[in-house]
Amino acid sequence: MTTQAAPARLSDEYEGRTGVVLARVQALYPKLIDLSLTRLHALLDKLGNPERALPPVIHVAGTNGKGSTCATLRAIAEEAGLRVHVMTSPHLVDVTERFRVAGTLVTEEALVATLEEIERINNGAPITVFEVLTAAGLLLFARTPADLTILEVGLGGRLDATNVVARPIVCVITPVDLDHQAFLGETLGLIAAEKAGIIKPGVPVVCALQHDEARQVIEAQAASCKAPLWEVGRDVTCDRNPDGTLTYQDPLGVLSLPTPGLKGVHQVANATLAVAALRASGFPLPDRAWAGIAHTQWPARLQRLEGRLAALLPAGWELWLDGGHNPNAGEALSATLADWSDRPLHVIVGMKQSKDTAGFLRPVQRHATTLHAVAEEGQHLALPVEAIIEASDGHAVAGPTIAAVLPRFEGPPSRVLICGSLYLAGVVLRQDGTLPR
Repeated sequence: MTTQAAPARLSDEYEGRTGVVLARVQALYPKLIDLSLTRLHALLDKLGNPERALPPVIHVAGTNGKGSTCATLRAIAEEAGLRVHVMTSPHLVDVTERFRVAGTLVTEEALVATLEEIERINNGAPITVFEVLTAAGLLLFARTPADLTILEVGLGGRLDATNVVARPIVCVITPVDLDHQAFLGETLGLIAAEKAGIIKPGVPVVCALQHDEARQVIEAQAASCKAPLWEVGRDVTCDRNPDGTLTYQDPLGVLSLPTPGLKGVHQVANATLAVAALRASGFPLPDRAWAGIAHTQWPARLQRLEGRLAALLPAGWELWLDGGHNPNAGEALSATLADWSDRPLHVIVGMKQSKDTAGFLRPVQRHATTLHAVAEEGQHLALPVEAIIEASDGHAVAGPTIAAVLPRFEGPPSRVLICGSLYLAGVVLRQDGTLPR
């Protein structure tokens, strides 16, 4: 099956020498897209099939929580002393963030050399930027010894470029919600079917707590693949204790786990999914590995900022950043904001075009003392300030930028939360001088 490809512009998210190479790749964007992985398989064949030479792979799909789940998986494995490859997307500040090779972010020099090698071998054949980036990650990983590979799906799952890996040790599906409907379908069932497309015959699956419509689709796909399925809420439970620690249980037994290092009540669910994935996979880990939950770090997920932007606030104020951008993320964020009632909360929101802005704002703005709409220079596909104000039913006021809003605040110690978009989060991290590492 083929379809006309929409004209695509190389996003300003790619800069420097890497951006130069990817700009050339962008010129190869297919005029017709065949809804398959044919192009990437052909390229990988020419590269010697690096996807077949990876350390054991954990494949993670879903709508929300993928990045945090992958970060927790990595932290647990590294606590055990393992070397871990990780491929995630999107990046926030620099494309090198997408590739952690045996525990270390790839250098620009190594990534550019790999991309140029792929460009030569591809020899002008139609290809997309994400397919080339995926091939680059697989090539880097296949050439560097490690103990474990964690692959985060870019979009969907069934036809995502990361789905070229034939047999991971476990497949993980985080909560499914309405997002990217233009590509994945307008209903939870259709979107869940795309996410469940990563499930492989006989490979264990761990699934987060889901809406019934999504859960039924995932269960049916697992059954058709004869893939053992652990579902959170049915086979896996995890309760937060009064001291913040966790009591976890699955078909293999009970664990006492530390308080998650990532902030937000929803991070308990992500930590649960990571632990369940490793346990269901049978991947051997010493008991000390679970301490990694407490050491997990992942930028723009309720991250406290203390750099240049934070310095614009009065003494005693806190500045926080979160990249959640759809209704489910708004609900998850709202649950944490409910615990922040000890001081006023000022929310600054910037959204990406095409997102359900009202759906994200509705649960968040209930907790806001004030609400400010912004659109930053360099924020890819930023939704106009006026559209955000309209989506808030007129409760938001125009920033129109973060640098304009922050100096206005005064009074007793309060919190400021910047949220609504990962693209906005990348701009904020640059402005604050707090770069991912």
